Amino acid sequence: MAQATQPQQTGKTVLSVRGAGKFFPGVKALQDVDFDLHEGEIHALLGENGAGKSTLIKVITGVHPRDAGSVTLNGEEIHPNHPGDAQALGISTVFQEVNLIPTLSVAENLMLERQTRKFGLIAWKKTDEDAKAALEILGLDIDIHRPLGSYSVAIQQLVAIARAVALDARVLILDEPTASLDADEIKSLFRIMRDLKAKGLGIVFVTHFLDQVYAVTDRITVLRNGELVGTFVTKELEQIDLINHMLGHELAEVSAHRHQDEGNYTGPKREIQVKNLGKKRVLEPVSLDLQAGEIVGLAGLLGSGRTELSELIFGTQRADSGLVFMDGEPVMLRSPRHAIRAGFGLCPEDRKQDGIVAELSVRENIMLALQGRKGWLCPIPRAEQQQLADKMIKALGIATPDSEKPVGQLSGGNQQKVILARWLVSKPLLLILDEPTRGIDVGAHADIIKLIKELCDEGLALLVASSELDEIVAFADRVAVMRDREKVSELTGAEITQENIIEAIAR
Repeated sequence: MAQATQPQQTGKTVLSVRGAGKFFPGVKALQDVDFDLHEGEIHALLGENGAGKSTLIKVITGVHPRDAGSVTLNGEEIHPNHPGDAQALGISTVFQEVNLIPTLSVAENLMLERQTRKFGLIAWKKTDEDAKAALEILGLDIDIHRPLGSYSVAIQQLVAIARAVALDARVLILDEPTASLDADEIKSLFRIMRDLKAKGLGIVFVTHFLDQVYAVTDRITVLRNGELVGTFVTKELEQIDLINHMLGHELAEVSAHRHQDEGNYTGPKREIQVKNLGKKRVLEPVSLDLQAGEIVGLAGLLGSGRTELSELIFGTQRADSGLVFMDGEPVMLRSPRHAIRAGFGLCPEDRKQDGIVAELSVRENIMLALQGRKGWLCPIPRAEQQQLADKMIKALGIATPDSEKPVGQLSGGNQQKVILARWLVSKPLLLILDEPTRGIDVGAHADIIKLIKELCDEGLALLVASSELDEIVAFADRVAVMRDREKVSELTGAEITQENIIEAIAR
């Protein structure tokens, strides 16, 4: 396995982070992290959700004050208080969501807050000349007088990069710049990145797409759980080793934990078929079969398409190809409302943002799906609500003094149990669990894994997306492996091992 490198001496170190620490209440978001960026280098910053990538960028750019460590630019320690300070120093960030003004022209966006003025008025001729010069650096030839919003996302991204470069950036941070681009647009972006690299710019490239990492980067830094795993020369690091570093699994430590029983469900073999379900720039068409009493695992790195597939099946996103069938009959999935009425449920990855309604009580949160299925014109009597909520609280062991406590005041594990309870009272046919055990304590973790197996035995079809490979190996009957927004493999029976999953991701 490739070892972490020492800083290379082929280029001057333009940005250096030493011992960076950032702490939030109860959370060590960054702990003793080192990072170096050289002139004329494209450096990938990788890690799964919660690894610390965003926090490190925010510490560098002044969004968050650092609690420990130092940041130096060209050998001088810097203390930016906000991204504007960092930009003035020569550190510019371009995000996936372009942070410009779509109603203004390209020229106005390029020269925003730095237009040449004469007698207090904007000198438009000089502004246009400067805007064209900024675009020429990237080899872009577009109408600078058109509104920025009239151009594609790719062009908007390039305009944002042109603006950053024109501001005399010495460090360019690209945070998920390819997420909304097609293959040709990605090629154009990479050409421009290589051109900027040749001019001596240091580029930090944050992405979840491993093929892109190997196509364009010189070195890779991996973070995991807020700590530095290591920095590696891209061409010297095998993909399978990179995946091991990101997930925290060593192949030598792999062991099969798959439960060997055939399940206890003997009821009707209802079948859900996903056929060529996809969405342009979001997910390549995927086909997948699920049966009552079966657990299908979705494995893959962050950004592989796991969450996107879950959202397309549930109608959170509208698919532009493919269909979902229940026992051979097509199911309309134009919205979550349609999915709920079809008997589908989704426990989202981000339970605080997309799962719970924090200010509502435990009882109210539990009743949301059932009420939605019945329709809001047929309110469920309060006594029935109370009975169902109390039953779920007891059955799932939800730690709450009573059903009227605001769900936002519960622990993460208990919030997850409340979301599960919501779907159980509605008696779904298919339940999709996206990272069901992320961010919860050990006790709640064990409870939820046990519950997943029990639900399977009761005849529920379960689709479980998880980055915890040992979990998937332990409970899945089949595993669909995702990579770069497409399904690349499907494993069954004895094939379901951590080693085989990692190898499928790496291929």
